[in-house]
Amino acid sequence: MEQALTFRTRVQLGIYTVINPFVRLLIRLGLTPNMVTVIGLVLNIGVAVIFILGAQQGNRGDLSYIGWAGALVLFAGLFDMLDGQVARLGKMSSLSGALIDSVLDRYSELIMFLGICYYLIAHHYFFGSLFAFIALIGSMMVSYTRARAEGLGIESKGGLMQRPERVITIGVSALACGCFAPLLGPDFKIFVPGIPVHVFETMSIFTLPLTIMAFMTNWTAYNRLMDAKKALDQKEKSTVRPTALVMAFLVLATSLGQPVTAKGVSGDKPQKNKVVTSFPVPQNVPNQLFYLQRDPNTNTIICALNLKNGKLDKQDPVHVFWIRYTEQNQQEELSYIQRTFAYGIKARPLSNEEYELNFVSYKKFPLRLVKSEQDSGYYVYATVNQKKVILKRLYLHIEGGTFWAPNVKYIQVEGTNASTGENMVERIMV
Repeated sequence: MEQALTFRTRVQLGIYTVINPFVRLLIRLGLTPNMVTVIGLVLNIGVAVIFILGAQQGNRGDLSYIGWAGALVLFAGLFDMLDGQVARLGKMSSLSGALIDSVLDRYSELIMFLGICYYLIAHHYFFGSLFAFIALIGSMMVSYTRARAEGLGIESKGGLMQRPERVITIGVSALACGCFAPLLGPDFKIFVPGIPVHVFETMSIFTLPLTIMAFMTNWTAYNRLMDAKKALDQKEKSTVRPTALVMAFLVLATSLGQPVTAKGVSGDKPQKNKVVTSFPVPQNVPNQLFYLQRDPNTNTIICALNLKNGKLDKQDPVHVFWIRYTEQNQQEELSYIQRTFAYGIKARPLSNEEYELNFVSYKKFPLRLVKSEQDSGYYVYATVNQKKVILKRLYLHIEGGTFWAPNVKYIQVEGTNASTGENMVERIMV
């Protein structure tokens, strides 16, 4: 986890503080995150329509259409932030919703650039339209490199021209162009001695930022590609490097949670796992969020709030440790290997009181740590089979197999249905 919030994240959290009352209003009105996303798409279609009308009905000197389009770009961009907040505050987050949001955002951006390029070509701004198209290519590649890297298990979020920055650049420059055009006049131009053509005109208020964006988006995409390549190369090296002996230690340390001895590595014969039919329920564990159990023994992983002086540690909000029921029921910290490769949890702040949680060993099962508005307590949410669960227990059921290759049948998720409050058990078949 990052040790400090970036400037961009702090600004984002500040914006969330401002818009959250409006978000709660949308939730009370019954709007879902997907509805908000669709509204944003419709508004961006409106942006394209304004640019096309400006191309068809306006003359080259009438830049008012650009100003109106810029204002609508900024308004539509607001809905890009609202849909995510509606999902988080309304506890309506889902994997399908995240997919729909990403896809419709791409459509919104493509449609907006369609209108921009059409306008610039229609009024014979050839170089402006060329750089607008290059900016479109860069915008798509910024999003694609992140999506492809995350599909390969690598986080890739850096860069100066992510979607919010692109929306602000286009919206502000277009709005400024429309506002300053009446003051400067449509024929305003700046010439430099020795250069036969003008170096600046009124339209440059809009096209110059587009040109800068054309370079910055592609530079951002390139940097993401190189960062992802470096991370993937390191991942491949770390995967190939361990010897069989090191892998044995990893299996012993992370799968069974038992002390590793020389005899256990070199002399013991593989044995079949015994299925545990009864597991203890952790009692009176301060600040417990949920716990994890698995065959072949009752040793239990506890995930609890990490409080310092009564306040949540925002840098490391979840404390993960053992309760070793097979020994003396004592609490014990994870080993370095267990914390780094198996049961450790990485947390990423989403807002002031919400975090995304991922086990270091399996990032395809994201969890959400959220502070309740009702009782001010923290709860961990999981989405299983399209149902939102307040997580209480995770259980890995193992039937047979060998010591080195246990036969994991399913992962059982136990908790409370976030919508109905009923206890529920859901299984993910492996």
